[in-house]
Amino acid sequence: MTDCFDLIVLGAGSGGLAAAKRAASYGASVAIVEGDRVGGTCVIRGCVPKKLLVYGSAYRHLLADAASYGWQLDGFRPDAAVLLANVRREVDRLNELHIGLLEKAGVELVRGWGRFADPHHIDVVQGSTVSRRLKGERILIAAGGRPHRPVFPGAELGWVSDDMFLQESLPERVVVVGAGFIACEFACILHGLGVAVTLLVRGDHLLRGFDREASSAVQEAMEAEGIEIRFAHSPAAITGVPGALELVTQSGEVLPCGGVLLATGRRPFLDGLQLESAGVAVEGHRIPVDADQTTNVPHIHAVGDVTDRINLTPVAVDEGRAFADTVYGNKPRQVNHDLVASAVFSQPELAGVGLSEEAAIERFSTDGIRVHRARFRPMAQALPARGPRVLLKLIVETATNKVVGCHMVGEHSAEIIQMAAIAIGMGATKADFDRTMALHPSVAEEFVTMPG
Repeated sequence: MTDCFDLIVLGAGSGGLAAAKRAASYGASVAIVEGDRVGGTCVIRGCVPKKLLVYGSAYRHLLADAASYGWQLDGFRPDAAVLLANVRREVDRLNELHIGLLEKAGVELVRGWGRFADPHHIDVVQGSTVSRRLKGERILIAAGGRPHRPVFPGAELGWVSDDMFLQESLPERVVVVGAGFIACEFACILHGLGVAVTLLVRGDHLLRGFDREASSAVQEAMEAEGIEIRFAHSPAAITGVPGALELVTQSGEVLPCGGVLLATGRRPFLDGLQLESAGVAVEGHRIPVDADQTTNVPHIHAVGDVTDRINLTPVAVDEGRAFADTVYGNKPRQVNHDLVASAVFSQPELAGVGLSEEAAIERFSTDGIRVHRARFRPMAQALPARGPRVLLKLIVETATNKVVGCHMVGEHSAEIIQMAAIAIGMGATKADFDRTMALHPSVAEEFVTMPG
């Protein structure tokens, strides 16, 4: 078996898998090196299992509202152990599926952790032993990211997001530290599964970077459901033993709990790559690349979270495919990072594409934009007469009448915003939205019936 390849990919996550299979489809000889399970963060310990947990926890709301629709239930309770086990079983299936897809594509899967020996050679490490040396004409770094664990006494007693998918049961009370999408999503998941949740937020609002009004709508709904959110709070220490912990805040307050989730961000996973052996430049915690995914070394490339630009699975996938199309398919193209839809699978979920109201004001000034919004209780909640109101929001540049931002908080937000992203990417104006016939009765129709 040859140890020489046209392309060596470091990391079998979303970006690496996409690049490897696309390059192989053009006839390149490709090896992909992975020391963990095939599928990466998204499939193994991120988007996919998290969304399954979201679905599972959401049944709490459906069952609570069932009586108003005439369904008489004798009582219900969550069994988190069953849900967690079923999610792990599905992850196992997907892991095997991705291994099979690599084999079908003609990509060689090399087990172990890859590190640079020099600019063209990769040593594959298993345990403390170099099991194999590979030579690549080109090398693609797609090692992804890892949760960042903050430094304070007892932080090692807390969970990071990866650990949540390994739990076999859940405690009665959990403290979640963080304000980003991972913190909000897991706070809602845990609450839905019957766990009492306190969310500690260092700043004064949730979901920095998202539209502020939309993030406030999520906060309002979370608090109405009984999730305790404490702003201007940070952890100072964690004491105790697993299952019986105490989190001490910087103000000296002691919060007893069964677990602490430290959802305090993620960083590129560069540990052990020995980038210095290949002369690959690092900027802070990230690998800088140009628009063609190329590092400062012309034959070494990087995609996905290691570049720390827009750390989303579809972005990594498109970067990987664009790299392969350009280098091996004679179809040069670059990824457009300017208009990327994103979602938070909190309960209710938030999704948006384009500029937030704050970013639009910064770019066009307050007088340079118009904001159209609708806020109401959706029909699904008419009979239960409870639950959060939805928020729909269009941000329009006054000079051109173009819609430059579209945001929603409510059920199916991500599905609706995905379609809205097509229109906004094509330069749709408010008039284009206005002359689109409404589909009634639906929540999404509000986007095309807002007064001009």
